[in-house]
Amino acid sequence: MTTPETHDVDGSLRIPNTAEDILRRAREAVPFLRERAAGIEAGRRLPEDVVALLRRNGVFRAAAPKDRGGPELTSVQQTELIETLATGDVSTAWCSMIGMDSGIYAGYLEEDAVQEFYGDLDTANSGWIHPQGRAERVPGGYRVSGHWRFGSGSTHCDVLVAGCRVFKDGEPEPDPVTGDPVQWRVMVARPHQYELVDTWFTTGLAGSGSGDYRVTDLFVPEEHSFSFQVPRRTGPLHAAPDAILRKMSGVPLGMARAAIDHVRDLAGTRVDRESGTPWTDSPRVQSTLARAEMELAAARASVYSGLEAQWAALERGDEPTAQQRTATALARYHAFRTARNIVSALFDLVGGSSVYREKSPLDRWLRDANTMCQHAVAQDSILELTGQVLLGGESRSPFL
Repeated sequence: MTTPETHDVDGSLRIPNTAEDILRRAREAVPFLRERAAGIEAGRRLPEDVVALLRRNGVFRAAAPKDRGGPELTSVQQTELIETLATGDVSTAWCSMIGMDSGIYAGYLEEDAVQEFYGDLDTANSGWIHPQGRAERVPGGYRVSGHWRFGSGSTHCDVLVAGCRVFKDGEPEPDPVTGDPVQWRVMVARPHQYELVDTWFTTGLAGSGSGDYRVTDLFVPEEHSFSFQVPRRTGPLHAAPDAILRKMSGVPLGMARAAIDHVRDLAGTRVDRESGTPWTDSPRVQSTLARAEMELAAARASVYSGLEAQWAALERGDEPTAQQRTATALARYHAFRTARNIVSALFDLVGGSSVYREKSPLDRWLRDANTMCQHAVAQDSILELTGQVLLGGESRSPFL
């Protein structure tokens, strides 16, 4: 199956640049992604034609601001985009979610660096921002060394970032904004400047190519680094520290939607082996699917209502309340956990035939669900962090 392309009158490929067009193209791509999903997983990375599809469909430019010529999708629209792609292939959606961070990261860099790394709106981003590396301050910039994990999309990205702790003369350099004893900065470079290490042999999200990468003594100019504490653009895209996390819920929500639809389709032709009851008449099947729909609807409503309220507050320039700060984080945690529960329940409902990789996507979805729930946003520590804020304490997370 191929996906439709749109061209200008001169024959050049037209990349969509509005939320409506980008979302429409994503919906059109879903059948193609479903057809390719098993091969994507087997290849342990996104193949070139899938990356090209995402690029020409405007996925990587989705978060680019309008004043740079981009479509500037809101948090809700970004999440809808990722959710749609996830109904086709979860690994593709995961890489898309990270790849479109190019539009967000550009808001933290000086203009010359923006033009150098993100001048092309369709730049695919990758990298682990957790400060796992070490950046020793030297004249004009930093000497960077480190080994980072979870470089989702690093096999096809145009820009590879790496989080570092900053040192000066061998001692930790305090953060000038927060006063923290160690400064956290993100280094921006090209993927060929690192050594990519093929470590991505995993249970789920196997097609995301989320291998390790490392470097020793790489010089990174000062202007090719940034701090999340110092956005250089105003507006909702960069006004809150969780900008890169807001769209993440689209991955589990889309996966759960695809799993429910798959089992509803199966129910039309299946008969219970023991009782001979058609699945459409089985109370067990009816109850399981109804519960799945109910739980997904509740999780989805929580995600989107929180994002809508947050975006509106950021547009007004309001200082977020503790309730607003925690609502999106809790909804995100809940979406990941709920989606895993839904897929697991459907896997059990379908029974023995769900275990075959070549015959049932439920096997892949269950493994994807378990792997994505190991991300920090889906860990129980989120409950502790948000609870602390709700009770009047200070957050220990830079994204809350």
